[in-house]
Amino acid sequence: MVNITDRFPDLYEVSIAELRNGLEKRHFTSVDLVKAYLARIDEVNLKGPALRAVIEVNPSVLQQAADLDTERRLRGSRGPLHGIPILLKDNIATVHGEGLNTTAGSLALLRSVVPRDAHVVSQLRAAGALVLGKANLCEWSHSRGKMPPGWSARGGQGLSPYVPLGDPSGSSSGSAVGAAIGLAAAALGTDTHGSIIMPSGMNNVVGLKPTVGLTSRAGVIPSAVHQDTVGAIARSVADAVALLSVIAGPDPRDDFTLAQPPVLPDYTKALRTDGLKGARLGIPRKYLEDTDSVIVAAFDAVLDTFRSLGATVVDNADFPDFEELRASRHEGIVMNTELKVGIGKYIGELLEVPTGVKSLADIIAFNIAHADQELPSPFWTDQSKLIAAEKTTEDQTYLDALGTDKDLGATCGIDATLKQFNLDALILPSAIDFKPAAIAGYPVITVPLGFFPPDTPLAPAEPTRASGPNRPFGLMFVGTAFSEPALISFAYAFEQATHARLKRRAFPAAVPRTQLSDVVGK
Repeated sequence: MVNITDRFPDLYEVSIAELRNGLEKRHFTSVDLVKAYLARIDEVNLKGPALRAVIEVNPSVLQQAADLDTERRLRGSRGPLHGIPILLKDNIATVHGEGLNTTAGSLALLRSVVPRDAHVVSQLRAAGALVLGKANLCEWSHSRGKMPPGWSARGGQGLSPYVPLGDPSGSSSGSAVGAAIGLAAAALGTDTHGSIIMPSGMNNVVGLKPTVGLTSRAGVIPSAVHQDTVGAIARSVADAVALLSVIAGPDPRDDFTLAQPPVLPDYTKALRTDGLKGARLGIPRKYLEDTDSVIVAAFDAVLDTFRSLGATVVDNADFPDFEELRASRHEGIVMNTELKVGIGKYIGELLEVPTGVKSLADIIAFNIAHADQELPSPFWTDQSKLIAAEKTTEDQTYLDALGTDKDLGATCGIDATLKQFNLDALILPSAIDFKPAAIAGYPVITVPLGFFPPDTPLAPAEPTRASGPNRPFGLMFVGTAFSEPALISFAYAFEQATHARLKRRAFPAAVPRTQLSDVVGK
């Protein structure tokens, strides 16, 4: 007799491997799984705590799930993601005929028609994955202006499932929240400067930001071409790797992917519990100077865990160019310039744009004309980043800034530090705004580390709370270009030794109640 918990694993914590096992044993179908996830979204997205993690669900997903169930029954499984529902950040394109929009959270792109699926979506579909819906985000991936993280005109103000009215971080806020409480099996996000890593840390999930060029950005609404990358957000390292294994690879529509290694490794082979044995990990301690003492204490407390797992921890492995990095403003020049060019190029390739916007200048004007929706008072009125970007040109100042960033972040930054201290990777709390990895385009993976104490005061909601009891935080591993296998090994070994994610759940109202047992056979 099969126990009901074995047949129907808890969707709050279930792994992709467990879902695959249940599907293969016919304990449930992909249709059942989709129905359960849609019900869970309905419980907490606009109702109850109104987390606003999901902008819209795929109106075609139930039929697509039924088709994949039939295919599994008649021809077998395509692989680990066959029939597995995934959320996509709403800057990752999906074909218009399916019924989903691709807008970066902006009404300016509502009902626009993309020429094709984003390359990473094509890869997911080929592997049998289901696009469950589009996740909320910071509008224009936090490239619009100074606003509370997690807000978009289409999705509203996203919230943390761990702190009532809490800051979800961003810009991949909805992807992180959706993964955290089981609104989907996992999610895709994008990262330009912490946009996967920071929300993953603050929502108690794993975030994997690949090297720029390991995953294609074709069909992804851009922020900065030299920093943008598509990655995975999941409840475990193994699940993040399951997604990375499918979406990594070259794409003729993204020249950056043509510089990746000619043969990519099997990332699943990096999932080793002894992955930290013999590793040398450095702590660039100066980056912790302004970090919350609770986070620093928790970080320092796990250093002995690394040592017990066979790693050598090198403290004070500080960057030789730390002061220059901290003072540099070149990243702003690069990001502003590339935003203007990238948005213009993306819109130019759309087949239809009902709002008529053709450029960044048009988007700024659209926001002003629709200020009641796009620029509502008092918290969401700013579009200073768009305005600054509109004033830029691809001139020598931009090219110089781009070269300086590469030198500061990579050559004289991460790479120099790894070489000087003979390190395999750097470790830091993921709450740190770690500019070097962003401007270098280097990989980062974050795993859950801990939580603020239950007696932490609730910060005022303006409109979200910056802190509060039980707010999660993570630990990140940073490496050089295409060092994902090593980072995955380190992160997996640490995760399996600590199981920090399991030590606290979201606040009760934010935990959806619907389970597979509520839908199977009903």
